[in-house]
Amino acid sequence: MPPTNFIFILADDLGYADLGCTGARDAIAATPNLDEMARQGMLFTSGYSNSPVCSPTRFALATGRWQYRLRGAAEEPLSKKTLGDKILGLPPEHPTLASLLRGAGYRTALIGKWHLGYPPDFGPRKSGYDYFFGLHSGGVDYFSHADTRGVHDLWENESPTHCDGYMTDLLSRKAVEFIGQQDRSRGFLLSLHYTAPHWPWETRNDRPESRRIGTAIHHLDGGALATYRQMVREMDEGIGELLRALEARGLAENTLMVFTSDNGGERYSDNWPFIGQKMDLLEGGIRVPLLARWPRMIRPESVSTTPVITMDWVATMLAVAGVQPDPAYPLDGIDLQPLLEDPAWRPDRNLYWRMKHRSQRALLHQGWKYLSMDGHEYLFDLSADQREKANQAKREPRLLQELRSAWLAWNATMPPIPQDAGVSLVYNETMLPRPTY
Repeated sequence: MPPTNFIFILADDLGYADLGCTGARDAIAATPNLDEMARQGMLFTSGYSNSPVCSPTRFALATGRWQYRLRGAAEEPLSKKTLGDKILGLPPEHPTLASLLRGAGYRTALIGKWHLGYPPDFGPRKSGYDYFFGLHSGGVDYFSHADTRGVHDLWENESPTHCDGYMTDLLSRKAVEFIGQQDRSRGFLLSLHYTAPHWPWETRNDRPESRRIGTAIHHLDGGALATYRQMVREMDEGIGELLRALEARGLAENTLMVFTSDNGGERYSDNWPFIGQKMDLLEGGIRVPLLARWPRMIRPESVSTTPVITMDWVATMLAVAGVQPDPAYPLDGIDLQPLLEDPAWRPDRNLYWRMKHRSQRALLHQGWKYLSMDGHEYLFDLSADQREKANQAKREPRLLQELRSAWLAWNATMPPIPQDAGVSLVYNETMLPRPTY
């Protein structure tokens, strides 16, 4: 049997309810292709990101390990002050999903956003990817392809490339082109990491808006709900082209394809029914859309409520490929193959998060969530209270103590958050005020 292929599609700042299949409240759903992907595979209603911010989740996705193990993941974003830094990035010597699969004969490509450290010390091709087309920074203008400093940031391998076009469409076309080069004899990993629907708020018809804002791509004075939804729709159209390319090459049956977001939604996103957003360990910041399609294993129209987290897909894909992780870097994620066969499968484990911003802590245990924020503790029964409004801390003091102790025990196994780790103030400028209790 030929090796299984892998496609991992990562949206940027997509809200939980921004897809039709996850509850979009549009009269006309913006995501027919992703909705069809869900019908053909599995919808995970309890998909979690490793972090409520971008780069830390990407560290976990690359390594299959708690991002807290790496210094670079404590910094968000990896931006202006980290240029040329030899510490803040994904160390080339650290094994990754891409490097381990490449070592087993897979062809590997990252198309889209890297955001795990800057050249010359870091980069996709130093961490296991044969081919790279995309950006190193956290966000660029969709037309000028300039970052927040006004510097051009679109690359093909190690060379800057000046392609005219809308970033989402450029990434989709490169992904389709990559698929067109594959056959059944050699497995591949395609990491397709869109910048959509991250700011600036530009659809493929908004080139004049791009010229107006220039280097102010945080776009504090721009955007609209209709613009945001169109950005999601245009990403969905590219994913539809990718699905059709897989069918045309006869690769669909033997390809595990996953779609999710790096964290919860931002300004124009719909995180319903959850509260909170990007930067928060409330459900709106870490509960994300998650779909998987693999016709050879996953039954159509499957739905799972089992909590899974970004880094699990590294363990899963390596196990499917028959590739052993590096014993010096043991994985923290788990193999989800039993869940792909049986949506009711539920492993006995806790999920953990921490965030320097607002001194946040969170733990998920059998439907209960321990949350600490700004020095205040909360206990929520997510099975009955998805909106995290009914604090059970006083009603369940023993459980509160148990989960607090479990979080502290886990945290003691992680490196401490460095005192000099920073969080960009731009998030405070661009998003709504945080919920208060």
